[in-house]
Amino acid sequence: MEIRSTYKYARISPFKVREVTREIQGLRVSAALDLLAFTPKKAASLIGKTLKSAIANAENNANLKPDGLVVKEATVGEGPTLKRIMARARGSASRILKRTSHIRIVLSDEIAIETRETRKAKRKQEKKAAKKEIKSEATESVPVERKSDKSTSKKSNK
Repeated sequence: MEIRSTYKYARISPFKVREVTREIQGLRVSAALDLLAFTPKKAASLIGKTLKSAIANAENNANLKPDGLVVKEATVGEGPTLKRIMARARGSASRILKRTSHIRIVLSDEIAIETRETRKAKRKQEKKAAKKEIKSEATESVPVERKSDKSTSKKSNK
């Protein structure tokens, strides 16, 4: 079962929040809360609030225990941008963009979730298998040149 929680219009740039959400994806809820508690960024506290809200939703609405929950996905979308003006030299002005973000966390009680580490390991195995296939094909189809072929190719080059 999936449980969601969303924090809309968070006053922080999505780029800064994504840095922290990538770290908690695929972790158990308790490990994710520990990681967020010791991350020295503003985004960590905002994501922590959202994660705690998702845990409360799981307990109260779906009657699930937080021990078995895993962060299935943590995504950050871009919210509306506030446009402000800052005075510049000679009476001109420049724009300041104050970005907002929407933080969405999805929890799941299913344990088999693909994390970044497992995806990396899969990619490495696929690359190794592809290299082995290329080597085996190369050894099977190596053309053997004859002496007559070399002499004819030299004559044609002249």
